[in-house]
Amino acid sequence: MSWQMPPRSATARQIYAEAEKDRAENPQRYRFDADRVVERATRRSEFTTDDFADGWRSGLQAFLGSAEQDGRLNAVGARMAQQSATGRLIAGARIARCHKDRPDLGAVAMAPPIVIIGGWRTGTTFLFRLLGSDPRLHAPLPAELVSPWRFTEPDHPPAAEISATASQLLHTLNPDMAVVHPSGPALPEECVLGMGTDLRNWGFTSMMRLPSYAEWLAGQDLSGTYARYRAGLQLLAAGDPRRFVLKAPAHTAELDHLIETFPGLTVVQIHRDIVSTLTSGASLFAVYRATYSDEVDPIEVARQQVGQSELWFRRAVAVRREVPGDRATFLDLDYRDLVGAPARAVARVYAAAGMPPPEDLGGFIEAYQRAHPRDAGGHRYTPEEFGIRPDEVRERFAFLEEIAPEQGL
Repeated sequence: MSWQMPPRSATARQIYAEAEKDRAENPQRYRFDADRVVERATRRSEFTTDDFADGWRSGLQAFLGSAEQDGRLNAVGARMAQQSATGRLIAGARIARCHKDRPDLGAVAMAPPIVIIGGWRTGTTFLFRLLGSDPRLHAPLPAELVSPWRFTEPDHPPAAEISATASQLLHTLNPDMAVVHPSGPALPEECVLGMGTDLRNWGFTSMMRLPSYAEWLAGQDLSGTYARYRAGLQLLAAGDPRRFVLKAPAHTAELDHLIETFPGLTVVQIHRDIVSTLTSGASLFAVYRATYSDEVDPIEVARQQVGQSELWFRRAVAVRREVPGDRATFLDLDYRDLVGAPARAVARVYAAAGMPPPEDLGGFIEAYQRAHPRDAGGHRYTPEEFGIRPDEVRERFAFLEEIAPEQGL
């Protein structure tokens, strides 16, 4: 068995072909030129470069430079990289302008959130969206994360309608994306969608081949990135008093900044067999990258995934050794417990967060599972097709035993 690029429909092939034809005829549109991105961002908005988030220029240069040198991007991918950079710059300016025009928003009270972290494919999405179906909790939708300022107006359109077109296009280009990670405008999404207005965002590395950007990002101080993310969430909290439940595997790498930004938060870390975690993560990333590149090497994807995961987990363990107990509450869950005894596992989450669970917890979980049944087929993978050697990986990640929970509790 070997990994294969996801097949493309006739419609998708036409979209890709038209993009490549445009790139051949208008190459200047596809150059990874920071000045061109800045020109687009300022032309499409009322902002100047003075309005962009602190540190934006070095972030933009690192991102575009890696996209050009490392990305192996097709024309659609080149467009997406530029559009993402443009959109993040404008979003940062809009969030800052919103706070400037309404200083009261900065004083909006926010209860310490529940934040779900862990490796890829460990059940974080299931737990996150399940908790988000509790009417007391707010799991942000894609549009809320991407453009939170729109929700400060009383007559804003429903969040699920704002990003519907973009979601439909992605699933047209690569239907396998919805198989490996169900997504859409009405499904809560992880924090990375709302982060990176300074172009510092681990989420970029999941969509494209960006090794030099990832290396640069690993040495960056993301305290400002997280502070600006909180500012965006405050715009949502102004008209919605629910407690936030948030999720992103990328927070695993930045626990110090997460705790600094949201003191008193509850962090739920889910643990799964590391070989399964890394193999499934490699499969996920390979599918994602196939949307924006016609050259995806599954062995290389896995190698980068293993290295990046080790960095993230080692950072998390180091922070957890030092963080005072009054700064954050940590709960470690075993993936097998979450799948095999979800009511017991979820009850522990509510207890850690200081909240009573729904009155009928079993019925609450069953209702969610009926509305969102797990897809039993489609996403299949083996360590061998990604060059992952189980014994070597387990030895390399043995340090995780320090925080691993006992299964069955």
